[in-house]
Amino acid sequence: MQQLELNSLTQKMPPPLKNTVMVIGGAEDKVHGREILHTFFMRSGGTEAKLAIIPCASREPEAIGSRYREIFQDMGAQRIEVLDIRERTEGEDPRWQEYLEQSTGVFMTGGDQLRLCALVADTPLMEKLRMKVREGSIVLAGTSAGAAVMGHHMIAGGGSGESPNRSLVDMATGLGIIPEVIVDQHFQNRNRMARLLSAIASHPNRIGVGIDEDTCAMFEADGIVEIMGKGTVTIIDPGPALYTNEGHIGPNDPLSLYNLRVHILCHGDRFNIATREVIQRS
Repeated sequence: MQQLELNSLTQKMPPPLKNTVMVIGGAEDKVHGREILHTFFMRSGGTEAKLAIIPCASREPEAIGSRYREIFQDMGAQRIEVLDIRERTEGEDPRWQEYLEQSTGVFMTGGDQLRLCALVADTPLMEKLRMKVREGSIVLAGTSAGAAVMGHHMIAGGGSGESPNRSLVDMATGLGIIPEVIVDQHFQNRNRMARLLSAIASHPNRIGVGIDEDTCAMFEADGIVEIMGKGTVTIIDPGPALYTNEGHIGPNDPLSLYNLRVHILCHGDRFNIATREVIQRS
């Protein structure tokens, strides 16, 4: 066993967010109350909203982009553009950068997170989006694959139904919107606790965030994460006292992890990402 020497997140954390980032576990209600999507719409300006939809995680970007366009049109958005990116070079298109400059909300759809990152990571378009999120002039939402890419370290794939082990999770580099977290989606619905634990064992200076379907973790400007939706959000906080055998075993051997803190949060619960504390309901 080894005690991990954790680097201080405080030294590495980016400046605080100045607007909302909505991280959605996938399969959000698109038909009935549409609570999560309506919240994104309202926080982006309501009927004054100028929205950009990025559907390139999907292998059917035109179809999924049109679906979300119809939803937000029904809500009354002033203008909606689908940034249908099929090649990395399109991330340099000045037309889309100009539209992003005027946008009040950006929605990244589901699909394949590796595909999404391959097409937009490190492009001028993504650098523009990251800058606007940080300066607080835009609301960003991502669902399913669009949620998985939020951290610097990203779960690209993996299995379920096993004990935690290194081979259970495939990691890649995400978009770094909220670099201090590792996000997993469709969480309880697809039994993904073991793979998120496996990811945290490899990256113990990050916080694991597992989000169920039709559930959203809203990262607010004040560093508070508020939960909304029908399911739960699982927070895995390794903390400075974490012990793991991760560095001394084979890829298929079971992992030991000691001294984790695990929180299960539901609609209305809040968590302070800086202090790593649940905010008690009054």
